[in-house]
Amino acid sequence: MAVATLDNTFARELEGLSVPWQAAQVPQPRLLIHNEALAAELGVEWGVDVFAGNEVPEGATPVAQVYAGHQFGGYSPRLGDGRALLLGEVVDRAGRRRDLHLKGSGRTPFARGGDGKAVVGPMLREAVIGEAMHALGIPTTRALAVVATGEKVMREAGPLPGAVLTRVASSHLRVGTFEYAARNGGLRELADYAIARHYPGLGYLEFFEAVVEAQASLVARWMLVGFIHGVMNTDNMAISGETIDYGPCAFMDRYDPATVFSSIDHMGRYAYGNQPAVAQWNLARLGETLLPLIGGEDAVERATSVLTTFEDRYGRAWRSGMAAKLGLREPDTAFIEETLKVLEEQRVDFTSFFRALPDAALGDNRRAHALFAAPAEFDAWADSWRPLTSSDGLAALNSVNPIYIPRNHLVEEALAAAMDDDLLPLGRLMEVLARPFEEREGREVYAEPGPERFYQTFCGT
Repeated sequence: MAVATLDNTFARELEGLSVPWQAAQVPQPRLLIHNEALAAELGVEWGVDVFAGNEVPEGATPVAQVYAGHQFGGYSPRLGDGRALLLGEVVDRAGRRRDLHLKGSGRTPFARGGDGKAVVGPMLREAVIGEAMHALGIPTTRALAVVATGEKVMREAGPLPGAVLTRVASSHLRVGTFEYAARNGGLRELADYAIARHYPGLGYLEFFEAVVEAQASLVARWMLVGFIHGVMNTDNMAISGETIDYGPCAFMDRYDPATVFSSIDHMGRYAYGNQPAVAQWNLARLGETLLPLIGGEDAVERATSVLTTFEDRYGRAWRSGMAAKLGLREPDTAFIEETLKVLEEQRVDFTSFFRALPDAALGDNRRAHALFAAPAEFDAWADSWRPLTSSDGLAALNSVNPIYIPRNHLVEEALAAAMDDDLLPLGRLMEVLARPFEEREGREVYAEPGPERFYQTFCGT
């Protein structure tokens, strides 16, 4: 296998959006996760010292990227990689340019008082959730490696084991990158670079439309599996349409649009049911930055006309996905909404409900009954459902509805064990999540809903 050569077009072509920087040295790097299949896809053959930041791979020119962002609605003019470095880019075996990025590699000029370090638990969480999303077919950044650093990192809970994550992304261009460039210079160069890298040949308004479409599709996919990002700030929205920055993320168990897990989301701004509206709000901020490039007296009107298509684009993707999840002949908005109303009222586990449908289609309601407080409610619903289905749709149910998702209680158990140097639960969990649609004997515990108790996630910074 040919070894990939690192490049860094971002640093070379976009002046003012990064600063050269080196990772902090760590005392005792130890490999916790190495995604060998992804490494082969990238053509990357690195040792633990590169993943830890102790060595710079050949051809790398590490930089800390700068960007701005709206965080919970408030604008921060200068954020950036406070604890991360872009090592460079490789062209993978499929011809795609992809970023290689260290997270937890020490303080940078954008650290804003932080220590620049990361902890084993949150870095492993990003690896677990990213790989689960990839297996679910959802565009996502991925973890190439996680390394324990052999040092302690101080957090509110006390000293915790440090770690560095190596992340792979189509790019790290964010809405917040455009917000920064729009106020500090280099906007046209950034837009031209983003277009050439992700949406070749498009004009500026068409570029905006392409990002709107990518995000509408992405968020619909989140909603179809019950994923809650948790911190949908504009600096956490990638222009590429990939899911990025897995901090306080989690998967919803019982269906409730108001579900919030993040400890810092006190008002529920980024609740499950709010995610489409927040995505459109973020895209409005992107559209504002592009107005000078779109040009003309009607630039606002033209950008707004594109932005307002988000609801239709999202709605079509979501309705189509829900129709597939239910095995319907065609999307039926009223029936889909009625289904979700029943799930919410009965406090039904979202993932388990859809996996119970193949049995119910054959007249066996036992699996579904176990999920309902009042089983008769399912029977009444099913009587309306069966006439709306198609044989092809029913046959495909288990190929679109996962049985295994990263159940929050199982993720926490695996991370807690890993923090105590026991990686076996983590390995078993990741093995199951790699094939989320295939029900396997002896893996029943991974499909069970979590206990009904208060659950909270944290950013890990």
